[in-house]
Amino acid sequence: MPGGRERALRGRIKSVNSTKKITKAMELIAASRIVKAVSRISAARPYYREMSALASELRASLPGYAPLLMGEGNGPHAVIVVTADRGLCGNYNSAAIREYERFVASSPEPVEVVGVGRKVETYFKYHKVDTVRQFNNVTQYPTVDLAAAILNPLLNRFISGELSGVTVISSRFYSVGVQRTERTRLLPVEVPDTVGASGPDFEAEPSIEGVTDLVLRQLVVAEFFGLLLEAAAAEHAARQTAMKNATDNASELVKTLTRVMNRVRQDAITTEITEIVGGAEALRKTTRKKVGDER
Repeated sequence: MPGGRERALRGRIKSVNSTKKITKAMELIAASRIVKAVSRISAARPYYREMSALASELRASLPGYAPLLMGEGNGPHAVIVVTADRGLCGNYNSAAIREYERFVASSPEPVEVVGVGRKVETYFKYHKVDTVRQFNNVTQYPTVDLAAAILNPLLNRFISGELSGVTVISSRFYSVGVQRTERTRLLPVEVPDTVGASGPDFEAEPSIEGVTDLVLRQLVVAEFFGLLLEAAAAEHAARQTAMKNATDNASELVKTLTRVMNRVRQDAITTEITEIVGGAEALRKTTRKKVGDER
């Protein structure tokens, strides 16, 4: 029996060590992807800042003009829920889903949903939530074209007055150790006016109003693209943390199982020694008895 238990413990230790190798490899892969994701965020920020500055300048040049993307529309409010396509990343996906549930519970308007990621798609199917559209394979490597494909239909519906606004629920990346699930309102657009502006000092074709609307549209797409980049970096960071915790737990489990196995082995050795000593003592008594009988 002790030998059988020892073999079972050895097999379990081997299995845990195999799992540990996998989680360690996934941790290292996630760490390398974080570096690439952060570099993409840094590369995209100057473009967004310049677009924001240009939008503010154009808006200030037209004191009496209300761009199409700044007015309050009618109809339901669209919410884009961004999750991952895979699991093994801690509470990254569940946090976004919980924030969506809180948003729906507190929204005074009807809500339309656009899903990004297979995890939220699974949630919507299980809870029978109707989605306007579903997009997968986005957060692994977001691009401007993907961001535009997701957002442009909502932009067009907002401009036509079918939607009252668009909000994104996604994870924001602050550092490798800090990611937060937040709501970001994309529409209506809020662009601060420049104080003291007294009209345009430049010309635009076909018109300043048309250019302003186009720039605001590109600004919203750029902001959404930035959110997708941050969500990708947050996913990799969450996966790295989760895999590191899994690796550490596997190491602790191996230590615990090794101690248990050593105790089992020691018990087996003690039992064997006791049996040998007992057998020897019984043999000695038998020998003495035979010698006494002969006398």
